Amino acid sequence: MRYVLRSERRLATALDLDGELNTTQRAAVQAGGGPILIIAGAGSGKTRTLTYRAARLIAEGLDPRQLLLCTFTNRAAREMVQRVQELLGVDLRPPWTGTFHHVANVALRRYGRVLGLDESYTILDSEDAKELMASCLAELGDKLKQRRYPQPRVLLHIWSTSINRCLPIVEVLRIEAPRFCELANEIEQLGERFTARKLQLNLVDYDDLLVFFRQLLVEHDEPAEALKATFRHVLVDEYQDTNKLQGEIVDLCAETHGNLTVVGDDAQSIYAFRGAHYANIIDFPRRYPSAQVFKLERNYRSVPEVLALANRSIRNNVEQFPKQLEATRPPGMTPALLPLADSAMQAEFVCQRVLELHNEEDVPLGQMAVLYRAHSQSVELQVQLTQRQIPYTVRSGLRFFEQAHIKDVVAYLRVLHNSGDVLAWQRVLKTWSGVGRKSAERVLASALDEAGGERSRPWRAGELLRKDDLTRALPSSARPAVGRLAALLGSMEREAELPQLIRQVIDGHYRAYARAAFRNADTRVEDLLQLADFAKRYESLERFLSELALVAGLAAEGIGDGEMPDDKLTLSTVHQAKGLEWRAVFVLGLAEGRFPQAIAVKTRRELEEERRLFYVAVTRAKDQLYLCHPRFEEPDRGPRRLLRLSRFVEELSHDGGPPAFERWEIVPE
Repeated sequence: MRYVLRSERRLATALDLDGELNTTQRAAVQAGGGPILIIAGAGSGKTRTLTYRAARLIAEGLDPRQLLLCTFTNRAAREMVQRVQELLGVDLRPPWTGTFHHVANVALRRYGRVLGLDESYTILDSEDAKELMASCLAELGDKLKQRRYPQPRVLLHIWSTSINRCLPIVEVLRIEAPRFCELANEIEQLGERFTARKLQLNLVDYDDLLVFFRQLLVEHDEPAEALKATFRHVLVDEYQDTNKLQGEIVDLCAETHGNLTVVGDDAQSIYAFRGAHYANIIDFPRRYPSAQVFKLERNYRSVPEVLALANRSIRNNVEQFPKQLEATRPPGMTPALLPLADSAMQAEFVCQRVLELHNEEDVPLGQMAVLYRAHSQSVELQVQLTQRQIPYTVRSGLRFFEQAHIKDVVAYLRVLHNSGDVLAWQRVLKTWSGVGRKSAERVLASALDEAGGERSRPWRAGELLRKDDLTRALPSSARPAVGRLAALLGSMEREAELPQLIRQVIDGHYRAYARAAFRNADTRVEDLLQLADFAKRYESLERFLSELALVAGLAAEGIGDGEMPDDKLTLSTVHQAKGLEWRAVFVLGLAEGRFPQAIAVKTRRELEEERRLFYVAVTRAKDQLYLCHPRFEEPDRGPRRLLRLSRFVEELSHDGGPPAFERWEIVPE
């Protein structure tokens, strides 16, 4: 006999769809089964629509245990489930709701034995995975002395990219790390050794969860049929951000019942560098010819003037689902274009305008944001904000001068200025692979001796490394690296210009080190070049280092931190700002080569993603939008260079429509 335990509370099935949803949202929620694509424009109520669709399905009889709901954060899933519970008046615990990795983990705990996994397997975090890869690398022994291999974290990134983009290792290396192409076979063997070691130890990493989940769905009939039969309805949030592997998993999960609802915005697909596969969303109607397509175009966030600019910008893309965002708010301020002399004036304008909005118009600092294409574009602003004691937070990571690669290169300058700076020596020596712990200790002992003697003075670092007693004390294996470091520091001691000192560190060693040590080496080198540009305004190394120390000291004292979360101005890359909104938004660096970045406009597809990034930036603004164009840059040497206005702003004036922005004249006092 079968006995069914029902919920103690009955479902409140009378959802107020007419009162809570607009016409298109309601149509998407009430649509029947089969494949459904919901194109949700910025600020159009995407989450509300997906939540109400899940609630409607459950209210009409879908067992929550048969609902697969994939999101990109567990927080988003929890909030969605909580809202469904509130709408239906019932306690729900759907097991198949969460991130792709969470769902895969649930499946593997049930069926992993067919893959050779014990259900008690351990999930490696990123640090544990790095340690395990390092041990696999160390097993190469003498090969490590013959050739330079990527660092473990870079190897993990290469391996992960291969898995998530479904690309062979050699292709990943060609795209992301061509300097290691000749090691393609060795790196592939390392990856296989890494995978075998994990299985041996009953360990899985995040990528394994997806790989094994797909294997269950493709290669093992019994668990595949059980899983596919379970998923009567599949709902996917932020579909435009799925990678190729996730896209395949989604299609497989919906194979039996065919009820697949995906929600996303092709115009906000900006994560190709992370592996997002634009074809997943743009080709959905081709893969599913019977698909119903709904476009959510009513925007509840921004004033009409901001939306008019955004619509005219994204219209220039060819490969897209055309849409026209419609405002629900009354008219407001026309977006402003700010022609500014350079990045220093750009920072001055932002600081002044932020204070005006805060003090005169009562806009909380937490309701304002400064967005930029690359973290390096915020260096001037961060210095000025700190000096003016304007509290701010950096969403895209550490503050500029707190980043590891910035501190590494500054350490070279510190040992030049004070050859007895032991802490700086420790940092410098860590960037030389030929210098082991004992060799580093001998160099540091020599530096300590230097610090304690009367000989201590600036510009002696290279001389210290060339001391006969130190050279004799070093093992033969360390002498070549220490010799190269001594030569680099010696050449720097003959250089008078501060920006060139930084460039010498980059060109003489750090670029090669970064490529082996960091997966985003090019971005870090760009930061360092920006540091060199910033340094040109200081007439001495001593003053430059003192200024950096003071900025760091002010930050450590809490200047730059407000008393409340809303007391902080937000600084963020555009990528980190997606999904957020502020009353006032400043977009920095709108010049050719900066936004769009020169490297990102080689193909039409890359250019269109860069334009989508601009679209995401401007649609973060609710009330006020400021587009900042620094007109000149001052290279380390030579005349000032004119920076042409970004094509994304320029093209807004050439489409025959009314002005999309108001050009402000900036007049120095």
